[in-house]
Amino acid sequence: MEISMDMVKQLRDETGVSIMQCKKALEEAKGDREKALMALRKKSSEIAAKKSDRALGSGVVAAYVHANGSVGAMVELACETDFVAKNEDFKKLAYEIAMHIAAMNPEFRTDAEISDEAKKKAESFFAEEVAALKKPKEIADKVVAGKLESYFKEKVLLSQPFVKDPNITVGEMVKGAVQKFGENTEIARFTYFRLGGK
Repeated sequence: MEISMDMVKQLRDETGVSIMQCKKALEEAKGDREKALMALRKKSSEIAAKKSDRALGSGVVAAYVHANGSVGAMVELACETDFVAKNEDFKKLAYEIAMHIAAMNPEFRTDAEISDEAKKKAESFFAEEVAALKKPKEIADKVVAGKLESYFKEKVLLSQPFVKDPNITVGEMVKGAVQKFGENTEIARFTYFRLGGK
């Protein structure tokens, strides 16, 4: 199948990735847009892993306040250089992440930030719930593990499906930014605000 410039442009508009990468992904996928998107996501993960040890010396702080004024969020999106930090698409990404945080109120940035206390508390709760089902221990343990994974996936920012497009996680969006801008990019920190406290 011949890859038209319209197909390449559409994929570029959707992902923000370079024209050459979009064209290559479409060629490898034989014109299948969905397969090309999956290939670009896979490639963004590989690129992010390679650049993950680079120093983050710049970035941007973005804020989002919901229209009713009672909920808001701030996020620090870090990158390597001012050149990328001043890019309008980078600022837009930070704003969209802040909007997601205001909507979803994550408790943790990454899995590594989940405290032992939070893990024990959740495990105890789910173990009691599963014990009432009177299943064999090995099955009960698997059920508890599944419930814990699902529970913390909802609490960890990078694991949450993006509020405007549930087909990708916030973590995948950040990895996509690494591919798009060519620099290590990371959510350094965030804060959620609700009028009158959490």
